[in-house]
Amino acid sequence: MCIDHVSRRHVLAGVATGLAALVLPRLPWANEPQHGQGAATQPAAHSAPAVSADQALQWLKEGNKRFLDGKAERPNLSPDRIADTFANGQHPFATIISCSDSRVPVEHVFDRGIGDLFVIRVAGNVVHTDETGTTEYGAGHLNTPLVVVMGHTKCGAVTAVVKGDKVGGSIPKLVDRIVPAAEKSKAKGLKGDELILDAIRENVRQAIQDLNSGSEELQHLSKEGKIKIIGAIYHVENGVVEWI
Repeated sequence: MCIDHVSRRHVLAGVATGLAALVLPRLPWANEPQHGQGAATQPAAHSAPAVSADQALQWLKEGNKRFLDGKAERPNLSPDRIADTFANGQHPFATIISCSDSRVPVEHVFDRGIGDLFVIRVAGNVVHTDETGTTEYGAGHLNTPLVVVMGHTKCGAVTAVVKGDKVGGSIPKLVDRIVPAAEKSKAKGLKGDELILDAIRENVRQAIQDLNSGSEELQHLSKEGKIKIIGAIYHVENGVVEWI
């Protein structure tokens, strides 16, 4: 094959790629439709129900119970759901900040599917600027009435801070928000596993405090009763979500 022929093929391929980029529709992100009116027993992207924080919490509790009972329904995972959320945008009913731990599969734990939950995952479920801003997007733009900060047992990030383990790279800056929680638990005189578990709970409370203190928008939404921010602990040993 001659060099001119190869070059011509590359040019034509590049032109085709450029044309495809021009005709493909823009993904729905910057201008999502807002929640509409009406109630529904199950959230759907096309109907966009106005869901209360209490109703959202009830759906999460019911989903975790199905998960624990081995009766998961695995809703909203069909090709129709994919097409619906692409065409009509996303309308999740809860924003959840969770640890990145692979043992904490958030959608599975709550037996939810595509477009149901706006999930933010970060090691140690800490709250810095990125997590705060993303939560503001979920609560303020997507109108999720419920914000959940969910820690979990056996959290490596919390354990490392409590034990004073040396970590390198960018990890010290990542977990610096856990330090106040660890200090609060140590001040209680706790030891061993009891200390770690208490620090995990305190870390959830610290993350909620960081959300509230670091965002005027979330403060405003909370004062207006448009959002509720709560904490939870996922138990990796049995799958139970403990609400705190």
